Amino acid sequence: MKRFLVLLVAFVSLNAFAQGDATSSIKFGYLSYQAAIQSMPDYALVQQKLADLKAQYQAEAKRVEDEFNRKYEEFLEGQREFPKSILQKRQTELQELMAKNVEFKNKSIEQLANDKTEAFAPLYDKLNAALAAIGHERGYAFILDTDVKALPFINPAMGEDINEAVQELLNAEPVK
Repeated sequence: MKRFLVLLVAFVSLNAFAQGDATSSIKFGYLSYQAAIQSMPDYALVQQKLADLKAQYQAEAKRVEDEFNRKYEEFLEGQREFPKSILQKRQTELQELMAKNVEFKNKSIEQLANDKTEAFAPLYDKLNAALAAIGHERGYAFILDTDVKALPFINPAMGEDINEAVQELLNAEPVK
């Protein structure tokens, strides 16, 4: 849907350029949104924070896996000697432990995704504010993100590459 809207806006605007009517003064900017995010000073800090968090989840998953393996080995060693009721109890414990491990892994993946969204939100807000400021300042009808691959060609005579302007603004004073 997002790509369709981008293409629709681009088509309508470019069609107006081609027809040479009164809307031919429409200008637009384009940039690599991902490159802009990665150029921000706080990007490396967010990446490190997320890497540390991921390492914590991995360490906990490893700890729980080691605990399961230890209990499983104990079960294998004693299974011939256990009475049937103890054997069933231990099997049930192992199954519950395995289910909890799988649930933890799934929840940690989900939590990491949420943490990533939350950690990057201020960067996206700052970038979007910078894009709005540049768009208003330069009189753009819209700004295109070249990362979406919906625009295989952009005629530089009709639009302006704003990658450098965005990076300069992001690395300057705080965007309001």
